[in-house]
Amino acid sequence: MYAEERQQVILDRARSQGRVDVGALAASFAVTTETIRRDLTVLERRGVVRRVHGGAIPVERLGFEPAIAAREAVMNTEKERIAKAALTQLPSEGTILLDAGTTTARLADALPSDRDLTVVTHSVNIALSLSSRPNLTVMLVGGRLRSRTLASVDAWALQVLQDTYVEVAFMATNGVSLERGLTTPDLAEAMVKRAAVSAARRTVLLADHTKVGNDYFAKFATLRDIDTFITDDGIDTTVAAEIGDAGPTVVLA
Repeated sequence: MYAEERQQVILDRARSQGRVDVGALAASFAVTTETIRRDLTVLERRGVVRRVHGGAIPVERLGFEPAIAAREAVMNTEKERIAKAALTQLPSEGTILLDAGTTTARLADALPSDRDLTVVTHSVNIALSLSSRPNLTVMLVGGRLRSRTLASVDAWALQVLQDTYVEVAFMATNGVSLERGLTTPDLAEAMVKRAAVSAARRTVLLADHTKVGNDYFAKFATLRDIDTFITDDGIDTTVAAEIGDAGPTVVLA
């Protein structure tokens, strides 16, 4: 097995099991512990795991919020499929809201050129990516800029969203669970997300399966606040059914 193949298997195990152990991995692959430590160092530099004593934990399972660069490097195929599936949720005309997030950014890139839409967003990078599209009117919500997510937060953003009404809000989340609903590490960002959900006639959650079962500090919505949850087919089917019973229609991309 090549190092790149072994590292991918290690990452898959970390995501499915919640963590990996150096000794167990070395025995499993019949290599030295130093080889496994080098593999984990490579994965950490890619921003997909965090080294801990004796092993590693995938960044999706940690209680901190990875920066955009780290989040853009993971689950790319799944995010593309989710974004493509989300196109079916677009209105024929009117106004949509795109939450700050790497999966919603993929949806922004995929927006059709033959449909006139107004796009409200508090994400600077999404606004910039759409700025040259002649068929779209981009409304950038202002406020304090969070460098970790490139999203506007605090009072200015909240005031704008309280006076805004959109057909569909496409939301991102750090965690989604049956027990806690939709959560994110930062309280200021949670407040803006909550206002975005309240501003929409329909709410569509875009989140890959690694977000499922994770809980973070600040709750911004319940599952009943979500009309449609689009995720990838890596989600446990039993969990998907339980989420569907709790409120949203679950779509597997």
